[in-house]
Amino acid sequence: MSPSPRPTRTICGALPESRMTNKSLQTALIHSDYRAPEGFAAFPSAIHHASTVLFKDVAAMRSGNWKDKNGYTYGLHGTPTTFTLEARLAAIEDGNHCLLAPSGLAAIALVNFGLLKSGDDMLLPDNVYGPNREMSNWLEQAFGVQARYYDPLIGARISTMIRPNTRLIWTEAPGSVSMEVPDLPAICAAAHQSGALVALDNTWSAGLALHGFELGVDIIMQALTKYQSGGSDVLMGALITRDKALNDKLALAHMRLGMGVGADDAYLVLRSLSTLKLRFDAHDAGARDVAHWLKGRAEIGKVLHPAFEDCPGHAIWLRDFSGAGGLFSVLFDNRYSEAQTDRFVDALKLFKIGYSWGGANSLVMPYRINAMREGWQQPGHDKGQLVRFYVGLENPIDLIADIAQALATL
Repeated sequence: MSPSPRPTRTICGALPESRMTNKSLQTALIHSDYRAPEGFAAFPSAIHHASTVLFKDVAAMRSGNWKDKNGYTYGLHGTPTTFTLEARLAAIEDGNHCLLAPSGLAAIALVNFGLLKSGDDMLLPDNVYGPNREMSNWLEQAFGVQARYYDPLIGARISTMIRPNTRLIWTEAPGSVSMEVPDLPAICAAAHQSGALVALDNTWSAGLALHGFELGVDIIMQALTKYQSGGSDVLMGALITRDKALNDKLALAHMRLGMGVGADDAYLVLRSLSTLKLRFDAHDAGARDVAHWLKGRAEIGKVLHPAFEDCPGHAIWLRDFSGAGGLFSVLFDNRYSEAQTDRFVDALKLFKIGYSWGGANSLVMPYRINAMREGWQQPGHDKGQLVRFYVGLENPIDLIADIAQALATL
């Protein structure tokens, strides 16, 4: 006696199950006739996972162009989730194109490998992000790309350093350890007069407090690991441009190096963007409270906060920026040794020791600045121990009390 057919029933929004009765169970597990009903709407962006992307037909497959982003070709080149994040990040910076990378350093690598070749020359500020310096030195040693360093406060005088083979000038506003603020319009004018491109690491301002394209920058790099994520749990970077030809060069490097990001991580950043400005402003206000208090302490020789008049480049910050975020540094008075300031750092309770900032928790990090930057000095405080603070979302009163009890250990 043959088995009875399975009864036909209808699931909300689905095709009748009888449509699948001509498939074996295993095939039906893989090829379902179900389609979710149209019309679902919600505030969160949907998470679209994909390595394989399906094409309607052969013609669609052959006509697709991953560079144009007007369709989907392969998970590496994007899904609706990553395209949505790219569009929102480009809008924050008032750019036209955006590429996502697995980290801020990966985004830096896309610029360097996408635009430079053996025999080219690039300039970097002497206060540049440490891993960018390491990569540049590697490019020089292994690939024949010359890397030279300039005073971050050089301004228009950078024209004297530009050579006929200078292709790229990196900028960082401000330097994320010593906090000098560069004159971006002057650097960009000199670079463009010589045919060089300018890339800006705009992580410190989250793209909110500094608008690089308005000042002449060609490429903006963001470490989304920081404020955009806001949860200290995601690694991601972005490159934003206005010029399509330049974006296409970077996109080609993106493809060749396989710099894809996962949809889940992209969603986490998307989820945090709605509160980005609120969080950034709160970090800014808290950091200024803490920094002002530190400025009045005898143990501190100098506070390196761009919003303070005596910070190098303050006048430029006042001209070009609309905020400051939560990151600043201090130089301890010359009488304190490294061992003493290390003891201070270890004595902090609310401030945790860690590099990657941008989340809700306050951080602290001591730096051997003289070892990082040959010949570095701040007038009158050239031997002071440098400690960087990141002020999170805790109450500044509690953070100040934490610093006060730690200073007692000096």
